[in-house]
Formats: sequence, structure tokens, C-alpha cells
Amino acid sequence: MIGAPPKVFTIPAGNAFVDCLARGLMQQSGADPLALSQTLLLLPNRRAARALGEAFLRLGEGRPQLLPTMVPLGDIDAEELLLEAGGSLGAAQDLALAPAIGDTHRTALLAQLVAGWLTSSGTSLPAAGVIRLARDLARLIDEADTAEIDWAKLDEIVPQALAAHWQTTRDFLKIVTEHWPAIVSSQGHLGPAARRRLLLDAQAALWAERPPQHPVVAAGSTGSIPAVGRLLARVAQLPQGQVVLPGLDQACSSDLWEAIAADPSHPQQGLARLLERLGTAPKEVAVWPDALPESGIASLTNLALRPALQTQSWRDLASGASERQHRSWQRALEGITWYDCADPRQEACLIALLLRRALETKGKTAALVTPDRALARRVAAELQRWGIEIDDSGGRPLLQTPPLVFLRLLAKCLAEDLAPEALLALLKHPFARAGRTRAELSRISRELERHLLRGPRPPAGLDGLRRALQRRLRAYPPLPKGLAERIEALFDSLEACLAPLDSASKQPTAAFPALFDALLQAAEALADGEGRAGAARLWAEETGEAAAEALSEIRAAAASLPDLAPGDLAGMIESLLEGRVLRPRYGLHPRLFLWGPLEARLQGADLLILGGLNEGTWPRPADPGPWLSRPMREALELPPPERRIGQSAHDLLQALAAPEVILTRALKQEGTPTIPARWLSRLEALTKVLGIETALKRPAVEAAAWVAELDRPERVEPCRPPTPRPPLEARPRQLSVTRIETWMRNPYAIFAGSILGLQKLDEIAEDPGPAERGQLIHAVLEAFVQAYPKALPADPEPALNRIVESSLADSGLDPSLQQLWQPRMTRLLAWFLEMEEQRRDDCQEVLAEVNGALALEGAQFRLTAKADRLELRSDGKIVLIDYKTGTLPRQREVNLGLAPQLPLEGAIARAGGFSSLPGAPLQDLELWRLVGGADSGEFKTISGGRNPDAETLAEKALEGLTALVAAFDQVETAYLAHPRPGAIPRFDDYRQLARVDEWSSDAGEVG
Repeated sequence: MIGAPPKVFTIPAGNAFVDCLARGLMQQSGADPLALSQTLLLLPNRRAARALGEAFLRLGEGRPQLLPTMVPLGDIDAEELLLEAGGSLGAAQDLALAPAIGDTHRTALLAQLVAGWLTSSGTSLPAAGVIRLARDLARLIDEADTAEIDWAKLDEIVPQALAAHWQTTRDFLKIVTEHWPAIVSSQGHLGPAARRRLLLDAQAALWAERPPQHPVVAAGSTGSIPAVGRLLARVAQLPQGQVVLPGLDQACSSDLWEAIAADPSHPQQGLARLLERLGTAPKEVAVWPDALPESGIASLTNLALRPALQTQSWRDLASGASERQHRSWQRALEGITWYDCADPRQEACLIALLLRRALETKGKTAALVTPDRALARRVAAELQRWGIEIDDSGGRPLLQTPPLVFLRLLAKCLAEDLAPEALLALLKHPFARAGRTRAELSRISRELERHLLRGPRPPAGLDGLRRALQRRLRAYPPLPKGLAERIEALFDSLEACLAPLDSASKQPTAAFPALFDALLQAAEALADGEGRAGAARLWAEETGEAAAEALSEIRAAAASLPDLAPGDLAGMIESLLEGRVLRPRYGLHPRLFLWGPLEARLQGADLLILGGLNEGTWPRPADPGPWLSRPMREALELPPPERRIGQSAHDLLQALAAPEVILTRALKQEGTPTIPARWLSRLEALTKVLGIETALKRPAVEAAAWVAELDRPERVEPCRPPTPRPPLEARPRQLSVTRIETWMRNPYAIFAGSILGLQKLDEIAEDPGPAERGQLIHAVLEAFVQAYPKALPADPEPALNRIVESSLADSGLDPSLQQLWQPRMTRLLAWFLEMEEQRRDDCQEVLAEVNGALALEGAQFRLTAKADRLELRSDGKIVLIDYKTGTLPRQREVNLGLAPQLPLEGAIARAGGFSSLPGAPLQDLELWRLVGGADSGEFKTISGGRNPDAETLAEKALEGLTALVAAFDQVETAYLAHPRPGAIPRFDDYRQLARVDEWSSDAGEVG
């Protein structure tokens, strides 16, 4: 008697699953061209259905053919069910199932429950945090519906066995389980997982009642979803039903198979549970027609990934192995190469090189498989250096598409009250127009940045920006002609565009629908320009359509979302759209692919590169989630988190059996050492036990060498110091005394700044620091001295305090910063008043911030200065004082002429070059260090005593300047960078421009 044909098959690892499946189905259909079209194929997901369709196309060499009906079980719908025994698709029986609730709508409803519970428990969270908790809760509900757990078992968990916070969570989950079914039912919906379960069970029940007589093949599924497992069991009982499993390990003993069934992290555990449901032993599973036996590497990997208690068999196997067996193991590793890379950048460069190399072989296909989306994006970017455009089939985050980036930037502007960084990012986005052309807005944005937003942070809001513009108009140097009017016009346009947001965000909290609508209106208004409506610009093309669809879902659920502070709007939108991706509709490259592990299931390529093989990346951590502890999950009979690791391990095992496989990992991630994926560690350990570790190719140096060669220039020429020699007529004929020291120490800075006109830009919205504090101190002391040049008032302290208050008000500094500086200012000004009271009796007059100049005889050079303080003594002599809020120059530098500022000011004063002050002898040159710290101030005389007197210092400084001018009046004299090794400036804005670090022996110094 001939036995019944087998019902359960496997396609061993090492076969291209979809190609092998298609080939077997074509063989079964024989010569009848219609037979294949009468077959119903149940596949894990839509990606598998698309891959199988491409496999039929390849095998048919492009000829037209009638394909089977392919139904994805993972996202099945009612109209795809086979509801007639005869085999046609359609709704022959109306299941009357409510539609699945939308993801955003469900999140909004759950957020209401979460927010209410947090309020009742006296806990507060930002709106975005509430949304994230609601999303986690939705995932838990889906997991529970998929696993078909009974929430009533939650009552059986003894509170005393739980920590306090888990008891609180248990109480909250009871509220959800009691109220959520009624809430979702009142909305006329079902949970997506619950609806899928009902559909699958309905199909299984129908086939039990009226089995179809046409072929039904369920392929590629491991039955991890209980409802899918029941349907597969029903398929195996149909007259022409077949179940095709991926990569079943049939070499396991019964004891080993029992251990696998108890180990959720094992790659075969899902198949073990499914075979138990099917009532089939592994030995009874047939190999799919025309499939090759399990590959050597698959057998070796299955051996490496045995449950921990079964690994003691490794040594027994190694000790009893023959020479032939050793050679077999070594051959199994021939197609595997393992690269350890220094960091993610090197890993991405190496993978791109390997993919590019694959194109050198005609017809060869290659794919990167990784769950690390950042690595996939890096590889795609690296491939562009060869003009290769490749899509990441895992998709890119929807939040990173241009329309939603623009929307998030606008929401960030709202949250940060038009902070300079946020405003500039918004104005420079390609969608921004504000009623102008893109070129016009770009130009005015650059001018706004250059002249108003660089330097100290302006006050918040449009009013603050307008006040900052008015202060800038009073400052030096003046703005270019017409710029103020152009900036004001931009502010008017922004005010009109942002008017809906401004009116919706007046209160501390607002309803989400009002804020959301206002945000969309403002975005469309800001994108309006160049004769095209903002809505047409934002929501056009594939990215715009996807963004509009996602935002429509949010708008439909907006009424259910909690009120929030206007500043939380950006975080709320990001939380609602977190995890949503935009997948490409069409691939860009016919032979290169980027796949996530899910996309790679059942697909294959000639070369598979498995990237990001580190713990925490692949596999992901076994996280039980925020709502249930491990004991609670066990009590509820939820699958352990390690099951996901087992599924990832099965994906990896299938991929390792490809014809050529390359494994890559980064040794460090953001400077932190990484741990190799547990599967790599297992494989490495097994090869050592079996004595075949040398067969596993691990070229440690090759990866670094290839990546280094990628950007290595053909030749390297040593960089020589710059030696600019501009024509004499271009050389400066006037410099200030502060620039003379720069000229001596770093002539290149004079060349770049005074001849080329290059000036260092301030940082955008930089926080006020020592420089701004010094300017404020100078302004206060200048105002006080100018108010009382001859004699102090009877009570100078109140007068000085009034000046301080006025200066702070004019400075535009943040009030909190003023409070921070206040103690230092108080100590400093007290020291200053003590100095004033000691010195005023011997002074005829004190002058502050006095402009002066001196023409050098016969040199056609003019020296300028602005003295901080000049004291005309009773004996007619002059004391020059320079205020310093930083480090004082060393006396040795003054004596050597390397710090000539004060001596040169003395030369100007002696010659009568300061306005309102006739020439007079010099008495002293003094430095006042104004710090306001533990030592409120420091007084230092740099002339007299053991040092040269003021007249001598001034004379030597003038002689040195005359010689310097004469030297640079020679055309062969170059403006060198750092010509004096012992006198390198402490600060150098042009160090990078002069490429000092490339040629100088002081490259380690920070200029």
C-alpha cells in the first residue's frame, strides 16, 4: 500500500526560499498552464508575496503566466479570505466584523486613559510622555490579543509578591482591561490583532466545514501567532493542503528537540511549537521537491546555537570526528568572512566597498541585511560616491521627510519663541517662502543671520527681534543701506504667517485640535510663494502624500488627545508619528539592496552582508516593556521577550546559508567598546572546540586598509607656511594700538583681516561671556567718568548704581544673566570706587574712552587709539590706564616691546594726539584688572621702579613701530603666521586659514 502524500515540507537553509518554492509549485502544476492559477498561497506578509511573484517571473524568463493567488497572513483582510469552499475570493459570507481601529485613533483614546490615571495618582508628564506611554500600552494590548491571553488572570497575581511600583501598574492595567474593550467597541472598531485573529479563525472554521478541493499551500510561516498556527494545522488537513516550513533542522534527536521547544531564544523554537500543534515529528517532515539538502554552514550554525545545556556535546563531537568530518566543517566555513571594524563609519565604508565590488561580477546580486537603520543610511550615503542610488527597503522615518521636518521646525520655533537657531533652520528649509522667491528669502535670511543673529542672543519673540534690530541700528559699524527695511519687511511677513499660531498659543495650555490646525495653517502660509500655494508645495509628491495621510489621521483623532502647553506641540507630533516609515515604491538599483531582517525573510542574493552584529543591535535587548515585569508576564502566560531573539536567530541562520556571506561589526560605538552578537560568540567558540578556527576568515587589517585607501590622495605634498606679499599700495597705512601687537606676533592676521577684509563671525545666539561682561564694565566706567570728570559726587555709590541699572537695561541681557553677574559687578565696583577716592585728590581731570592718533614722521603711517582712562595729574603729567578683564601681559613682554599697547598710547598722549588733552610728560602706565572675583580688582604699574619709566617705554615702542612699518614697506617682506616661536599669540582667529597645524612645530598648541 502506497502511503499518503506528505502534508508538511521544509525548504532547508541554503536554498533561496522563494525560488525553490516557485520551482516546486511549477513542477506540481505540470504542463497545465491553468493549474498554477488554481493554487492558493498563504504567505507571511506582503513582502514575501512580492518576492515570490518576482521569483515566478525569473523562473519563467519573463514569459506571461497565470500566477497563484497569494494572501499575506500577517496583514490579512476580509476581502482576501477564501470564504467559499469552491475557491473564489470574496465576501460570500458576511462576517460582519467591525473595522480595525486606526493606530493614531487608538493611541489618542489610550492617552486619555493614561492621562486620567496619572492625574488621579498625582503624577504629571508632558503630553509627549503620555503619548509614548499610550503607544507602549497599545503594543501590550496587541501582544496580549495576539497571544490570546485572559486578562482575568491579572486578578490572580498576588500584590504582596510584587514591588510597590508593579502593584501600581497592576491596578492601572485592571482599569484598562475593564474599560478598554467597551471604549473600542463604542467607537465601532476592533483591535487590529483581535480582528486578525477572528478572520483567521473564521477561515479555519470554514475550511473545516467545507474543505476546498484546489491546492492550498501555506509557506514561509513559523506559526508564532496562535491563530496562524491553527490555520496552518487546518491547511495540513485539507485534501490538497501543504505546509512549507523555512529551514527546519531535521538532524535533532528527540531529547534535543524537547530542549529546543523549551528555549524561547533558540531559532528553531517557533518551528518546534508549530510541529507540536501539527502533530508532526521533525523526522516526518519531507524535503520540498527539487530542494537541496541543508548546507554545511546551516548544520554548523544549528550546532553552534544549541541550547546551553546541550553544548557539552561539542567536545564529544570533536573528539570522535574523522578527518573527513573536519574537512567538511572547514568547507562549510569557506563562504563566510568576518570583518571587525573600528567604528560605525569604517563599517559603513567597508560595506559600501563590498557592495560596489559585487557589481564587477556580471549579474551578481548583493544585499546588506541589518536592523541598524543608521548603518543602512550611512551605507547608502557612501555608495553615492560612485553614483549608486540605492533604497533602504526598511524605509526612512516619516518624521525625516521634508514636509514633516518643515512642520517640526515650525513647531520648534513656537516652543522656543523664535530662538535664532530654530528660526534660521526654518527660514533655510527648501519649503520656506514667506511670500518671496526661494532666492530672495535665502538672501535676506543670510543677512539676518550675519548682522543680527550672530553674537549675543536677542530677546525672545518677534518683538524681541525688533528691539534687537533697533539696538543694532545704534551700534557700529552701520548696517548696509536698506538692510533694516528688508529685515523689518521679513518680520512683518513672519508675523502674518505665524498669526494663527500666535492667537492659538496665548494661554499656558490649549486644546490640541486648535494648536494643530493653527500649526498647519501657519506652515502652509509660510510655504506660500513664487506663484504656488503653500498646501500644493507641502503635500505634493510621494513624501507629501504620505505626510498628509499621517497628519489626517492625527486630525481625525485630535479631539481625543489631551490639552497641552504650546511648547509641547512638537514633542506631541513626534510621539504620534514615531516609528512610522515611508518605504520606497520602486527600487533604485536592480542588483543592490538594503534590507531589514524582516524584509530579508524568504528573500536571497548571491552575496549577503550581515551588518551591525553587536549585542543591543542584532539582537535587540529582551525588553519586557514598561507595563509588566517578567513574573507578571509569566503569570499571564504572555510569550517571554526572548522569543523575539529566537525569531532574529532564525532570520540570521537562514541568511548565513547564502552562497557568500560577510559578517561585520564595529568594535566601538560612540567611543564605547561593543560586545559581539551572541551568535557570533557561539560560532567562534564552536570553531575553537572543533579545531577549525583558522577556517573562519577574519581579515583584521584588510577592512582598515581598504577604508584608508578609499580617501587616500594619490600624492601628499608637505604644506608650506603661507608667505603672502601683497603690493605696497594694498598694505595698511593705519592701525590701532591693539593691532600693533598682533602685527608683531602674527602678521598673517593683519593680512587676512586688514588687507583681505576677512573677519571671524560670531556664533549664532551665543551666550554672553567674558567679552560681553568686559564690554558692560567698560561702558559703566566710561559713563561714570564722563559724568564726573573733575570731582566725585558727595555720595558716589548711588550715582554709580544708577549708571549700572541704565547700562544693564540698554544691554538687552537676559534678566537671569544679570542676576548671575550682579555679585561680581558689586564687588568690582566697590573696588573701583575705593581707587577713585584714593586718586581723585591728585587729579585735575579724568577722561574716559578718548580717541587719539599719531602720524609717524616720514612713514605715511597713522597710529590710532582709544584710551580707556587718562588722568591729568595736578603737576601736569599724564597717567594712562588700561582696563583689563582678562589676563594681564607679563612685564617681560612689555619691556621687550611685545605688549606695546599702553606704551604706544603714551607716545600718542605725549605728542598731544588725544582730543581735548594737550601734549604732556608721562608719569605712569597702569593696568587695572577688573575681575570682581575673590580679588575684586588688581592694580599694576608697568613703568618705573626696576622697570623702564613711562617715557622710555613710549620712546622704545615708537621706535619699534617705526622699524616695523619700515620693514613691511619693503615688498619682499611677507606677512608670516607666527614668525616668532617664543611670541605666539594666545588667540588666533586665522590659525585654520593659515593652516598652522599642518606645518608648524607648535601644532599641538591651541591658538
